[in-house]
Amino acid sequence: MNQKISTVPPLAQVLIEPLVRAALAEDLGRAGDITSDAIIPSTTQAELFLVARKPGVLAGLDLARLAFFLLDPSVQFEPLLEDGARLQVGSRIARVSGSARVLLCAERTALNFLCHLSGIASATASIADRIAQWDCKVTCTRKTTPMLRAVEKYAVRVGGGCNHRFGLDDAVLIKDNHIAIAGSLALAVERARAAIGHMVKIEVEVDTLAQLDEALAIGVDVILLDNMDIATLSEAVRRIDGRAMSEASGGVTPDTVEQIAATGVNRIAIGWITHSAPILDIGFDVL
Repeated sequence: MNQKISTVPPLAQVLIEPLVRAALAEDLGRAGDITSDAIIPSTTQAELFLVARKPGVLAGLDLARLAFFLLDPSVQFEPLLEDGARLQVGSRIARVSGSARVLLCAERTALNFLCHLSGIASATASIADRIAQWDCKVTCTRKTTPMLRAVEKYAVRVGGGCNHRFGLDDAVLIKDNHIAIAGSLALAVERARAAIGHMVKIEVEVDTLAQLDEALAIGVDVILLDNMDIATLSEAVRRIDGRAMSEASGGVTPDTVEQIAATGVNRIAIGWITHSAPILDIGFDVL
């Protein structure tokens, strides 16, 4: 029931701790949790459970743990599942015990990260499951929440997807505006090759088969087939014929993703799995 679908290595604490610290500081404000401090004696201990209220895929457990640990290192956080676990309604994710004040103070920060990242992993998995029969993977984009890109892209990997470039500096992606300003696709590629290192790949976005033929004649590493209908996309993949990696993008939905994968394209880029995926409902409950 709680089968794990991912063996993605966890993110280093040095990457995630600043995010969790900032989120806690935002929530604590200038005086801390005045509600819990007023109502609950400082010596009160409690045990609560993180529990799934909807089915999905778990991601972000380390960030949830840090939310409690950074407020009080003595809090006991016992994971009952791991990131990548398939959740059902009622799945117990972790047992958390310690100062009741601390548990309630960290609750919202822990859940914000856990629900958001699990939502991304779940949305990604819903697409990955649909295209599993083809040699094709869902990939994310740079359409991410500011400052959360590393953890959102981690959640995509946990959900069975792969990552596109992390930023403007790790790959060349020549789009329509680059071509228009440079004057031609050939000139844009020529300038890019002259400027980058030998380890950097070049991807070109094309909208038509004529642009595709030009890109193939020049020779690039990846071709982004943007907003093509299924017939055109199928022809584009046939023409590429393994000479470059192919990537489809634009208007991809759960209803169209299988048709797109069936064309033989290598990657399907979907922005909404990071920028619009609904949260996965997870509670923090006394059981």
